[in-house]
Amino acid sequence: MAKANVLIVPGLGNSGPEHWQSWLQQRHPSFTRVEQVDWDAPALEDWVRSLEDAVTATTAPVVLVAHSLGCMTVAHWAVRSGSSVGKIAAALLVAPPDVESAEHTPPEVHGFAPVPTDPLPFRTVVLASRNDPYAPIARSCGFAVGWGADFIDGGDLNHVNTSAGYGPWPDGERLVLDLLRAVDSGT
Repeated sequence: MAKANVLIVPGLGNSGPEHWQSWLQQRHPSFTRVEQVDWDAPALEDWVRSLEDAVTATTAPVVLVAHSLGCMTVAHWAVRSGSSVGKIAAALLVAPPDVESAEHTPPEVHGFAPVPTDPLPFRTVVLASRNDPYAPIARSCGFAVGWGADFIDGGDLNHVNTSAGYGPWPDGERLVLDLLRAVDSGT
């Protein structure tokens, strides 16, 4: 269906086989997962480099589909990358964590602080939950404002992960397919 390349950017621990990102990839085998050297001890520079390598290996345009720490990886990469950022047509950033908060996030992710506040140079949609234990919705909305992103209040979705019941997530798939249609149609 899609002419654009889709890169799935998981967060801490990767997205297990029951996670919505894995479900999405199973439904759309052309979608590619960005692999990290160490999923459980994330290092910002390594994760940014892995994303850069994945983007460089694709043909334009690219749609990024990130979850949790993957969102912060995208934000850091976007403000650091060179010409490869021009390949990105759009990004869906789901449940970005507050990596600056010892109250809301585990110490493994604090190396991704501070959160970039520059506008991202591509169309971006941030979806956040009102009851996400890793970031208050007001904080997630603040990320979206800084990044120049559209913001979707997803309601009570927790962290939009497997333990919250997102496995199959048709609403998320619909958001990705809408972005792909917009990219493919040039709108």
